[in-house]
Amino acid sequence: MNEKRWLAAYVKMHHEKKVRDRLTAMGIESFLPVQVELRQWSDRKKKVERVLIPMMIFVHVDMAEQREVITLPSILHYLTLRGEHRPAEIPEEQMDRFRFMLDYSDSEVNFNTDDLQPGEKVRVIKGPLSGLEGELMTIEGKSRIAIRIHQLGCAVVEMSASMVEKKVSSDLSQ
Repeated sequence: MNEKRWLAAYVKMHHEKKVRDRLTAMGIESFLPVQVELRQWSDRKKKVERVLIPMMIFVHVDMAEQREVITLPSILHYLTLRGEHRPAEIPEEQMDRFRFMLDYSDSEVNFNTDDLQPGEKVRVIKGPLSGLEGELMTIEGKSRIAIRIHQLGCAVVEMSASMVEKKVSSDLSQ
């Protein structure tokens, strides 16, 4: 089984960017969900990368690379589902949607690990996230679109309900 798949790896606290850089140097594809935000200090403003899911990095690996990644000192273990011993595989389609949301969202993306109830299936029809499919939900009176990664939770971004249309097709993978 030399097919590549997405796995989530837990890393030591505040080591996410170092692990990303190390994996890149090793030629292993990884994805660290970050967003650039402007931070205000008393004397200056600075753009900083905010890690969206602390202590976690996603790796796209085959079996040999999977064994190589786990030997890195900053990698603690892979995400596994309760009662299983093998790392939990994250579907390619969910990772693609999550990456698209992070790359093109003008609004701040947050990651929510609460067990959100499935909402109306929608497709974004306007703006930089046009084409993204997910679930529409209302949180604290504001419309948001969520991309669910079943093993972890949801990535959520605020969005006007006028920017989405109801998805009629039943082929939307959860």
